[in-house]
Amino acid sequence: MTKLLPTIQSPLQLHNMSLAELNQVAVEIRETLCNLLSLRAAHFASNLGVVELTLALHSTYDFLKDHLIWDTGHQIYPQKLITGRYDEFHTIRTKGGLMGYPNPAESDYDLFMTGHAGCSVSTTVGLRSGSDILGQDNYSVAVIGDGAFPSGIVMEAINNAGELNSKMLVVLNDNEMSICPRVGGIATYLDRLRSNKFYAGVKSEVVNMLNRVPVLGDPTERLLFQIKEGVKAGLHGGMMFEEFGFKYFGPIDGHDIGVVKKYLKMVREIDGPVLLHVITKKGHGFQPAAEDPVYFHTPAPFETAEDGQAVPKPSSSGKAYTNHARDAIADQMRNNERVTVITAAMCQGNKLEPIREEFPGRFFDVGICESHAVAFAAGQAKVGLRPIVDIYSTFLQRSFDQIFQEVCLQKLPVTFMLDRGGLTADDGPTHHGTFDLGYMRLFPNMVVMAPGDANDIGAMLDFSLSHDVACSIRYPKTTAAEIQRELKPIELGKSESISEGSDGTIIACGTTLQAALKAAESLRAEGLDIGVVNARFVKPIDTEMIRNALLNSDFVVTVEEAMLMGGFGSALLEAANEMRLDTSRVHRIGIPDEFVEHQSRPEVLAALKLDANGIAETCREAAKQLKLNPEVTS
Repeated sequence: MTKLLPTIQSPLQLHNMSLAELNQVAVEIRETLCNLLSLRAAHFASNLGVVELTLALHSTYDFLKDHLIWDTGHQIYPQKLITGRYDEFHTIRTKGGLMGYPNPAESDYDLFMTGHAGCSVSTTVGLRSGSDILGQDNYSVAVIGDGAFPSGIVMEAINNAGELNSKMLVVLNDNEMSICPRVGGIATYLDRLRSNKFYAGVKSEVVNMLNRVPVLGDPTERLLFQIKEGVKAGLHGGMMFEEFGFKYFGPIDGHDIGVVKKYLKMVREIDGPVLLHVITKKGHGFQPAAEDPVYFHTPAPFETAEDGQAVPKPSSSGKAYTNHARDAIADQMRNNERVTVITAAMCQGNKLEPIREEFPGRFFDVGICESHAVAFAAGQAKVGLRPIVDIYSTFLQRSFDQIFQEVCLQKLPVTFMLDRGGLTADDGPTHHGTFDLGYMRLFPNMVVMAPGDANDIGAMLDFSLSHDVACSIRYPKTTAAEIQRELKPIELGKSESISEGSDGTIIACGTTLQAALKAAESLRAEGLDIGVVNARFVKPIDTEMIRNALLNSDFVVTVEEAMLMGGFGSALLEAANEMRLDTSRVHRIGIPDEFVEHQSRPEVLAALKLDANGIAETCREAAKQLKLNPEVTS
């Protein structure tokens, strides 16, 4: 059979395809996704689940004219394959290749670079409003998963959309999942809708019949009216959405392209906002992923065996920082019944499944609701518990106001474990956790820490849970280093001196310590006497260490896997200024004022001079400027 997918350069070609041809394209997309996973880790189960939905949407609408926003963007792969990017698809999540999320720089079909869940409805309402003002005749569609649907911003957007009453469509992609199984009252409500046997057409007929029952004035007739309204409400499964001003249709089978196309055409003719409830299954079409969509959310590379099972490729990776953090949390929970852990739909990403199983009464997954997670933790802390909020750095940004108002302003001892603090490599700019040092150190009553290696994590968590104000501990997404040394205890605002050097001092913030030590070792071999400090604390910063480094070394280099603006290096300069010390010989290595593109971790560290070679090069340049060693060349 001739392959169709490689011939598709524009989704407009789908408009002329038969249902059989569209189903063939769906099969070919799944084959392409499976082939990709033999090369590298990538988002998998979520993309398998939206293949038919993607084809139905693009074969019904023209999204060069109409608007389409995917929430979240990690389910964009099928769209990339049918919008002229098939030939480049093998480059996805590699340096210079396609991004694993929507990217307007790649295609006009990608309107927003979406990486955080819950924002699609808001941006779609904005698109619709803008088109109405400009008099544009187009249609706006948001596709949002049931896991993201409880996000506070979604409720805000639906409330606004109901008031504006503009023509737009929200496709609720209900697969009973976020990244992990969904939680909460809205999930239960959607489960009831899923089990409702009265689909939209049947319900409409019954409701129309009931509407013909007259309403009169005496008590008996008022009772009849109440019965009539009660029956309508029972039949109308989407009543919650109707109350917000949306017309509700569904649930329908999201893997039946013909059915989905039928409803997409129908709802476009309806005035006002519409919610179409579509039932899909993550991993659909590849049995291992369908049976375990959590593992196959972003699985390691695998081969497909003859029996259809996925066989993981060998990996030499050691224990990750995430695992060390998880184990430290578990130890604290075993030793202190007041310790709880709260996450926001990232149980699997934060490797917390063993804690959920061992401590079900003190483990809380609040769904994709980071703001609520922090305010919830504040409430627990207020009554005497010691909550740990375990959330990716990039997602914790969504709770900025709650960190301020509910935690720091109240002087409450909430511990923040910031996973993915730093560069997340092939996930790209939506997921890099590069801002947390800047935004966490702003707040009074907040201690900000960055472990130099895995050995620091447990000690920092122990310190945090005995401290009287909020503490933040950040660590990256990578294999953990364990640096052999005589560990010094964690003391508030105190760094750890690994070695001293008269020519220069490298002050490593966080897990840049290992690269700093390697750089210092190579520089010593070249004749430069370089010391290394494990900063440990960003706030309060070790002013005594800063004074000694600036007075006793000819130059100082700070290294951080974070934005230079507002980060550790900035904090050092501020502290030095307060002490009226000369900072002209301070050199800062970190992330400049730009969003960093996706690439492998070694590639991105090298590009930003955050690896051992880059740190050593910066030290050589500093030494050359000072003419400390004329024989050293850059």
